[in-house]
Amino acid sequence: MTHLPEPTRVVQRPDGTHVYADQLPATYAGPQVVHQHIHQAPPDRTVQRLALGSGVGAGAVAAGVYFGPLLVGVLTAIAANIAMLAFLALILAWGVHTVVKSTGSSEGAAAVRNARRLARRRRR
Repeated sequence: MTHLPEPTRVVQRPDGTHVYADQLPATYAGPQVVHQHIHQAPPDRTVQRLALGSGVGAGAVAAGVYFGPLLVGVLTAIAANIAMLAFLALILAWGVHTVVKSTGSSEGAAAVRNARRLARRRRR
């Protein structure tokens, strides 16, 4: 069951003018050409039109209008926060690496060499 109105039919007369089909005289038997414009709705209006077409009330329409852009904004903010935290972790890791590398002793370098040698032996 649809709550949408019936589409209005538009026909073109032989002289090229357009007129609504219900405004034609009863004796008119010319070609019945429907002149219909089909437009794709923008994404935020599609939910509204679906809600209105299915008989859902104004609450669903308001939710589609309000929460659609709100959800996009929230997800964008979350992505920005995650990107900032990843950048901060990268900077901190680089700082720790630089400090450890600059303050390391020859004993630390020898320990690294021994660990690499041990890892190579285990792989064989």
